[in-house]
Amino acid sequence: MTLQQLKYVLEIAGSGSMNEAAKRLFISQPSLSSAVRDLEEEIGVTIFERTNKGITLSKEGAEFLGYARQVVEQAELLESRYLNAKPSPQHFSVSAQHYAFAVEAFVHLVREYGQEEYELALRETKTYEIIQDVKTMRSEIGVLYLNDFNEKVVGKLLKEAGLQFTSLFTAQPHIFISIYNPLARQDRVTIDQLQAYPYLSFEQGEYNSFHFAEEILSTLSHPKSIVVNDRATLFNLLIGLNGYTISTGVLSRDLNGNEIIPVPLECDETIRVGWISHRKVPLSRLAEAYVEELKKATAAGIV
Repeated sequence: MTLQQLKYVLEIAGSGSMNEAAKRLFISQPSLSSAVRDLEEEIGVTIFERTNKGITLSKEGAEFLGYARQVVEQAELLESRYLNAKPSPQHFSVSAQHYAFAVEAFVHLVREYGQEEYELALRETKTYEIIQDVKTMRSEIGVLYLNDFNEKVVGKLLKEAGLQFTSLFTAQPHIFISIYNPLARQDRVTIDQLQAYPYLSFEQGEYNSFHFAEEILSTLSHPKSIVVNDRATLFNLLIGLNGYTISTGVLSRDLNGNEIIPVPLECDETIRVGWISHRKVPLSRLAEAYVEELKKATAAGIV
């Protein structure tokens, strides 16, 4: 087992493609495949499962990559300290539902820990894709919520993928509306009061099950409903159409301005927001730092 082989498998996992990884590593695809196959034979573990559609990370491979990343990081620290070598670009990826606090934490991570060079990724994406990103190590951390309605389905997927959910906070449901919406003057709102306004939700693509919705009470019908793909569009429609969406109530004014506010929603539901990761894979230094930034952002109650 060599350090170079460990770097190879990390690059393949990060790019999701043997061909793309070979291009980034400036070696031929057959040479890369051969090096990985030699490593798998040496350790007795199939790191990547190969199919007609490409490669995917195995469960054992995900665990191996966690340790490989730690070894590579430590080697780079030694080189930069004692050999005056230029530090390699930092790598870290997170996939999240459309939460402002997840972006806020990412901003603080980059400001605090970003070196001269880094390759980082923040993916605001669909619930099912978040689970798949973490399962395949495309992202090291995923941010999503559980509640009594979706926990059985989402929890089963997490268990099958070898992932664990760690809670950040529990919230009472709120609606996000513009300060110009007539309901903005109320201390609380009811479901019935919302019927006159457009309901905004995030599109979930192929896996558009109620259990994967980013908004609780997803089984309710709405006279006016608009589906969007990104947070900026949703916030523009909150203002332009007096629409509303249902979320945690945690909002970043630095990122989203002062025209959107949270208002408590009267219902018996709760939202448990947390982060997911591989159960047997230790976190990298940047992943640990990001989790700490998440805790700060949510503990501060950015509302």
